[in-house]
Amino acid sequence: MKARGTGTGAGRRSAREAQTAGTEGGFVDRDALDAYLAGVLDVARFKDYCPNGLQVEGNARIARVTSAVTASEAAIRTAIDARADALLVHHGYFWRGENPCVTGTRRRRLGLLLEHGISLFAYHLPLDAHAELGNNACLARLLGWRDDGGFGADGLGRWHQLPRPQSADALARQVSRRLGRRPQLVGDAARTVHRVAWCTGAAQDMLEDAIAAGADLFVSGEISERTTHLAREAGVCYLAAGHHATERYGVQALGQHLAARFGIGHAFFDDDNPV
Repeated sequence: MKARGTGTGAGRRSAREAQTAGTEGGFVDRDALDAYLAGVLDVARFKDYCPNGLQVEGNARIARVTSAVTASEAAIRTAIDARADALLVHHGYFWRGENPCVTGTRRRRLGLLLEHGISLFAYHLPLDAHAELGNNACLARLLGWRDDGGFGADGLGRWHQLPRPQSADALARQVSRRLGRRPQLVGDAARTVHRVAWCTGAAQDMLEDAIAAGADLFVSGEISERTTHLAREAGVCYLAAGHHATERYGVQALGQHLAARFGIGHAFFDDDNPV
């Protein structure tokens, strides 16, 4: 399939012009969308491990967006099949400390995006943190938890004082039902939880911050060997609910927001991952 659209040489539009185009013509200007998202997600305030925003430049007009947690080859091929003009993800490319050579799987992924004129938009910490569209906010809504406050760097960690204390095991079962996977619980399953804290993804090293914030149980995606010892010795519980599983919701919310705002098409691709 050849690249679609009008090419990449069009001039930049303002977010206001992009909104008009999306409402009337079912498309949004690529560069205006980049600027709009930078403002909505407050990208400039984060010191991140990767660039946030437009990572790969595709066609100038965007009428369809595919969203996914990660810019895997499967996600790219799904976007191609959907004739999408952009792929919107939480985990993009160009991570700090990575080998920068464009070889192997990296070359294949980038080649597919460029060949088909698909722009790649990626938002890491800004998408975790957004108060409405972010991963932490979406996970809280899914689990029925009110956001009572934050902790840790950039306030990424969030906590909720349960109106009715529950056992750690009962909370683990609730998370399992909502996410559709069995989480790993360390610590005393019978412990009564008054305050639960969470941060999606690989935030296991925020456990000490969560303890300092008064949490009885901390939920994140992944777990490290050291996490078990800290939880046991501190007398708290830790729930590893899956990196992918806890971060499926922010990018969907963001894609739905863009579809409503600009009148463009959006579909989420769940490239299932057991981690």
